[in-house]
Amino acid sequence: MFEYLSIGGWMMVPLFLCSVIATAIVCERFWTLRQDKVAPRGLLDDLLVVSRENLVDEAFLKRVEVSSPLGAVLASCMANSQRPRDEVKEIVEEVGRHVAFNLAGYLNILGTIASVSPLLGLLGTVLGMIEVFAVITVSGIGQAGELAGGISQALVSTAAGLVVAIPTLMFYRYFQGRVEALVISMEKETMKLLEFLQKGRRQD
Repeated sequence: MFEYLSIGGWMMVPLFLCSVIATAIVCERFWTLRQDKVAPRGLLDDLLVVSRENLVDEAFLKRVEVSSPLGAVLASCMANSQRPRDEVKEIVEEVGRHVAFNLAGYLNILGTIASVSPLLGLLGTVLGMIEVFAVITVSGIGQAGELAGGISQALVSTAAGLVVAIPTLMFYRYFQGRVEALVISMEKETMKLLEFLQKGRRQD
């Protein structure tokens, strides 16, 4: 690897840093966007049971709020259940926007790396070709070794840019879809809870 870094010229340094950052973000997002961490299965059922038994208090809601992103949304719904339906929906949507923003954390950086890496590789290619033409200008085309060095720099930096960009773009798209799926899932769970709470108010 270090051999390729030296061949590709100094432009390989930012490409290497991009690859390290992208790898760290991918690992962090895989850990953060787990189903059981974001929207634990069975959480809504547990809340419905507690609500039916009238065991909901401020301490309970606080525990639910900090338990998971879905818990934060459901807790806001339960805490404001005595308000009119439209007000509850506005409050829940506001909390949901904050939750969705946090779930999408670092994805902008990942998308930027996917976009910038090929450009960095292209810049390395241009610098390599400039070196080739500089050698030709000074020494003519007879210096095969020096010409090969410039051409190698151009090819290696281009390849490195694509190697970093392609998987980064794939993971970026994957995590975007993952966040959207989780947000939709949380919306469905919240609407179920809201309907249950509103139905209970009507019966009272």
